[in-house]
Amino acid sequence: MMRRIAVLDAPSNLGLRPPTPTAVPGCAKAPGALRDQGLLARLRARDAGCLTPPRYDPGDWRPGDGVCHAPEIAAYSAALADRIGAIIDRGEFPLVLGGDCSILLGSALAMHRLGEAVGGRIGLVFVDGHSDFRHPGNASYVGAAAGEDLALVTGRGQADLAAIEGRRPYFRDIDVVVLGIRAQDEYRLDLQAAGITTRPVPALRAEGAARTAQWAHEELADCAGYWVHVDVDVLDPAVMPAVDAPDPGGIAFAELEILLAGLVDTPHCLGVELTVFDPDYDLDGAYAAEIVNTVVAGLAPVTAPSAVPPRLLPAAPEPRLLPAAPEPRLPPGSRPFPVAERLLPAGPACPSGPSGSAAGPLAVGAPAAGPPAAGAPTDSPAGTDETGGGPEGPAGPVDDADLVAGYPSGPTGAGPLLEPVGPPASVGPGLLRRVTGSTPGDAPPTPEDDAPPRPAAGIA
Repeated sequence: MMRRIAVLDAPSNLGLRPPTPTAVPGCAKAPGALRDQGLLARLRARDAGCLTPPRYDPGDWRPGDGVCHAPEIAAYSAALADRIGAIIDRGEFPLVLGGDCSILLGSALAMHRLGEAVGGRIGLVFVDGHSDFRHPGNASYVGAAAGEDLALVTGRGQADLAAIEGRRPYFRDIDVVVLGIRAQDEYRLDLQAAGITTRPVPALRAEGAARTAQWAHEELADCAGYWVHVDVDVLDPAVMPAVDAPDPGGIAFAELEILLAGLVDTPHCLGVELTVFDPDYDLDGAYAAEIVNTVVAGLAPVTAPSAVPPRLLPAAPEPRLLPAAPEPRLPPGSRPFPVAERLLPAGPACPSGPSGSAAGPLAVGAPAAGPPAAGAPTDSPAGTDETGGGPEGPAGPVDDADLVAGYPSGPTGAGPLLEPVGPPASVGPGLLRRVTGSTPGDAPPTPEDDAPPRPAAGIA
């Protein structure tokens, strides 16, 4: 079945400096401008609405005060993470229309929550003309979150943004792939020192967009899935000048289309966000139309009939194990006890063994079943040794190793059941299986609705 796209507007401009002392950044208008070009109809997407951001007001912020709008960005990120998580829980593919690059914090928070729920790590493919890696460790001061978003989501910077809900980092350095930065990016050496994998524009073009997308898949092979961030300033300003910080040496629309199609053509891609398009520099809508054409073509694999959505399924309930009955003492000369009792699952049914065939109910101490009548069908799992090796239930012989391997830990085990789904890590990231319920210490407690907000480090 095909995957359905859900389009969510996140028109926040809180992460940018004002273009002039009396103006506000125009990228908050981007979702409306893209919708006006028929984006939803052409994608046949569900309208997931708009998450309205707080008011843009730097107030009396000064350099040295931390990230401007930090409390507002933190609150908006948590709300955006809720909305993205709800879309993924519906089995849909979120397309988030920014806004500036600070919306990545909300997406990153959603991915960290999801990774915790499925017992795996979620990666990030960061397609951007700039590394956005400024942080207190490599700059004299910080201020605009849109220029610091990659640093923040990898755990660098003030805690009210880099550690929302006590989660830090949202993405590990080794789970990030950066594509499309300029060859002389200011922080390219810092990325290299951190172990963050990059492919600047010259290397991207030398390898080709399609091969670069495949390379990104391979780099994130150990992740359960990944999120894609696209800043349209990855495009060369000769074809896309309608951004807040145009920088020569970018890629073309055709290259972005091929790259995007390659990145989303897998169930391991969990969603895409689009940022920093500024309609204030697009008076006739021509650039908005080009972006929509590119996005529609690039996301075509998502809605193809053969597309496979991620499987976010509840874990199977843990079976209850009953102790075996004690073996009786037999007087001298007595016949041996016919079948030793084993630890067998109590309950209505036994999960399938390694062969994938279902077994019937098993009772503690069940006697060995007699041979089936001539011509009667047998329920023995394929590959099971029919000559012995364990007690027999209604489905035939049961081997001790199968019992151990086929069940999760009990109530005193190390955690909830996490069944592997999809291909092994050697051939790419596995599909996702959401776990319902949690064990003590899995996640920090959710704050109460009337709890006071976390104090901000950036703005008093």
